[in-house]
Amino acid sequence: MRTLIYGMNQSLDGYIAAAGDDIGWSGPPSPELFRWWLDHERASGLSLYGRKLWEAMSSYWPAGDQQPGATPAEIEFARNWRDTPKVVFSSTIDENTTLGWNTRLVTGDAITEIARLKAGDGGPMNIGGATLAGAAVRAGLIDEYVIATHPVLVGGGTPFFTALDGWVDLDLVETRTFPGGVVLTRYGTRR
Repeated sequence: MRTLIYGMNQSLDGYIAAAGDDIGWSGPPSPELFRWWLDHERASGLSLYGRKLWEAMSSYWPAGDQQPGATPAEIEFARNWRDTPKVVFSSTIDENTTLGWNTRLVTGDAITEIARLKAGDGGPMNIGGATLAGAAVRAGLIDEYVIATHPVLVGGGTPFFTALDGWVDLDLVETRTFPGGVVLTRYGTRR
């Protein structure tokens, strides 16, 4: 069975995006934090995206290694992003749309497909996008949470965690502090 990891940047008050989908408060990351995320992504065998996160990632990373001033880590991230298999879950993207970059589209029941993927063989899977990840959290499919908490209060927006039906007990796996006061924590789901 594959491990499913939900990881994103969040504000200290728990939002992955401020009002209006503004993520300007979270970047650019320090080179050390960017390297950590790169290593995390390289260890993944499959990335699962909601539509909004897919649109954000696919608007930059296909050519991220060709941007003026791209760092070696950004070049490596872009190449890894293109090569890593991806699944985009969306009910609004036309099912006949070709997404490119080693990506396939799922327009049906996300939880059924995520459970099927998780039951298969392969490396860890990353999931991103608050709506998609929230559904996976509520279905009990997340094995690990990775949260890079930035020292900023945004006052509202898209929360990292959506409302849950009950408690989810976690075990602390790792805590690291990065330049700029960003604290990264990893938690495993207690089963």
